Amino acid sequence: MSEPRNGRRGALPPGVSSAGDLRELLRRFDYLADEGLATAIFLALRLGRPLFLEGEAGVGKTEVAKVLSRMLETPLIRLQCYEGIDVYQALYEWDYARQLLHIRAAEAFGGAEDRERVERDLYNREFLISRPLLQALEHEGPSPPVLLIDEVDRSDDEFEAFLLEILSDFAVTIPELGTIRAERPPVAVLTSNRTREVHDALKRRCLYYYIEHPSFEREVEIVRLRVPEAEERLARQVAAAVQRLREMDLYKPPGVAETLDWTEALVALGAKELDERLVQATLGSVLKYHEDQQRVVASGLEELLAGVGRIAGG
Repeated sequence: MSEPRNGRRGALPPGVSSAGDLRELLRRFDYLADEGLATAIFLALRLGRPLFLEGEAGVGKTEVAKVLSRMLETPLIRLQCYEGIDVYQALYEWDYARQLLHIRAAEAFGGAEDRERVERDLYNREFLISRPLLQALEHEGPSPPVLLIDEVDRSDDEFEAFLLEILSDFAVTIPELGTIRAERPPVAVLTSNRTREVHDALKRRCLYYYIEHPSFEREVEIVRLRVPEAEERLARQVAAAVQRLREMDLYKPPGVAETLDWTEALVALGAKELDERLVQATLGSVLKYHEDQQRVVASGLEELLAGVGRIAGG
């Protein structure tokens, strides 16, 4: 294969030369990716481009970064975005407490020359606290780390603009220290739950993929892979019930993560199949808002299970 136009070296695992190879490898690491997602991940790794994953909460966006970290045998560095996050929480900040102690120690010397030297030393690397983005740029391991920028849609426009600069060159200038550039750019994965639209400029820096809720059969396959203790009948019933719940007018429809939580809870209770009593007792494993639970109960658990029977086949 030719080198990517941007000059960045890819981070494909050994033995992976196609999206199909990567899809099989992801499966061995307990992640079922459809052809589109596997292709997007493959291209992001091959071309050294950030991967932007969008979709409802719980569809497996964050899990992609976690699986890549295990698959590539490299650290996962996670930046959790939130409203009000700024450069200092994401990149670096100065350790003011240690600087103050350093100044007080300098005062004990008494000499003007010593004080001037100590003040010059206040802004060296010793007093810098690295946050996730700087940690990813400075990583010195044999392989570049996986940098997860999670829920970027929760940040504001100013922080998006800052990320745009970072993702363009994987370098940052710290006025007191100079420019720090990643020797090998991290494998960057950005996720968004689409609580707001992320600017086109940031998306253009990335390869983009929207992760849908899985089909019924794929969700059954995911449950069987991730919760092998669950019997086939139970796995099909849980997947069918979740499919039905997503069709209801809920504040927070369940994602695959909730499907797995529910299955694990039912297995822990020794369940072989769903019934009204079990559904009522374990709704908190799949629906995390009281209002949603009330809405489901009010609409009738018997009707829910009847629909489950039609979907699951029994």
